[in-house]
Amino acid sequence: MSVQEYLDKHLLSRKIEDAVNAAVRSKTSDPVLFISNHMKKSVPSVITKVKARQILDSRGIPSIEVDLHTNKGVFRASAPSGASSGMYEAIELRDGEKGTYLGNGVTRAVKNVNEKISEALIGMDPTLQGQIDQAMIDLDKTEKKGELGVNAILAVSMAACKAGAAEKEVPLYKHIADLAGKTSHSIPLPAFTLISGGKHAGNNLAIQGIMVLPVGARKFEEALQMGSETYHHLKAVITEKYGSHGCNVGEDGGFAPNLSSLKEGLEFVREAIERTGYNEKLKIAIDIAATEFCIGTKYDLDYKTPNKSGQNFKSGEDLIEMYKELCKAYPIISIEDPFDKEDWVHSKHFTSLGICQVVGDDILTSNAKRIERAVQEAACNALSLKVNQVGTITEIIEAVKLAKDANWGVVISQRCGESEDSFIADLAVGLAAGQIKAGAPCRGERLAKYNQLLRIEEDLGDQSVYVGDDWRD
Repeated sequence: MSVQEYLDKHLLSRKIEDAVNAAVRSKTSDPVLFISNHMKKSVPSVITKVKARQILDSRGIPSIEVDLHTNKGVFRASAPSGASSGMYEAIELRDGEKGTYLGNGVTRAVKNVNEKISEALIGMDPTLQGQIDQAMIDLDKTEKKGELGVNAILAVSMAACKAGAAEKEVPLYKHIADLAGKTSHSIPLPAFTLISGGKHAGNNLAIQGIMVLPVGARKFEEALQMGSETYHHLKAVITEKYGSHGCNVGEDGGFAPNLSSLKEGLEFVREAIERTGYNEKLKIAIDIAATEFCIGTKYDLDYKTPNKSGQNFKSGEDLIEMYKELCKAYPIISIEDPFDKEDWVHSKHFTSLGICQVVGDDILTSNAKRIERAVQEAACNALSLKVNQVGTITEIIEAVKLAKDANWGVVISQRCGESEDSFIADLAVGLAAGQIKAGAPCRGERLAKYNQLLRIEEDLGDQSVYVGDDWRD
């Protein structure tokens, strides 16, 4: 008998003895069942297998799904994907074979999970998230996770986080809070997409989206009702102007009528808000995604328009004036990516005006070094956190901490290619992020996140706090 076999045998004997003694003390009527349950609780779980497969995301494009096995069960997670990737974010691994899924297959990433990552993680404690994430980072050995693929690493990291929560027998959001050193939870303010444009829709609208934020709701259940009702009133407003064909939707569920301008879209949203009767309880956010239509130092607001005249080019200063006017005319409290990802000058100038929350997405790509620079230069005052731009739960927690330490707002954000995985809902609550952007109040992959927030609010009961007007605190 080897030393390890000897130790294992005697450890098991002690656990059996402890279980029998506990059964005697409990005076249970079913000592066999009691001992069995006691043994299960006394033996910590370890990762026994990690299995990945190729699935399709909400756009019908391949993504990766992972089943992480422990002694306690199987825990599943899937990685989202964006329409475009910035040069500073982690790298998705795609097959590149044009004859299969137009080159978007992820079988190489799947193989990396099933062979390399699984072997590296077997035997690890699922509650030790930092060690699991570091093992994958060490295995990859690249700055942007391009060897294994961020899609592979992220899906495993998320699945491990779920397994860790199960091992501790707590909800996922509470486990995430523990990992982040948080002692309190809050239900975030949702940004419901109402109108889609940019790369997310096939209309002529240059900007990416118009959203409503139910700051006046008393709890998340009411906030979701407000978002849903506004969405359906907007459908009626658009139908009256453009007919039913104007109610096609973009990739994140927002309506995509062929608007003549951003102002027309804002007027539609204002009319929808007035029809709900909520008025001051609903505010507006806009996602500009200006990088998509920046040409040199100019911004082409007609970049999607056929036979464009070329007369709608704007300078950075022009955009600042436009944003100032829009914020005066409409209840806009947040603007995301108002300038190009490298236009630090105008980003700093606009943020310094203090007109509204300025959310950094493309300018930050959830990258710690970019966040640190933006904090130092005051180039924005909120972080759009997209999990697949980072890659591991540990690094996500670190990125959010950087933003929170600078008194920034934090928006836990969807990607246009989403799955039914509701992970980011628990993430937003566990990190007390304050804001979540998961798309329109429709489509299954979007509602998976919002419906999970309903469940969390119910689970917290009297301890539940919906941020409402305190969304920036």
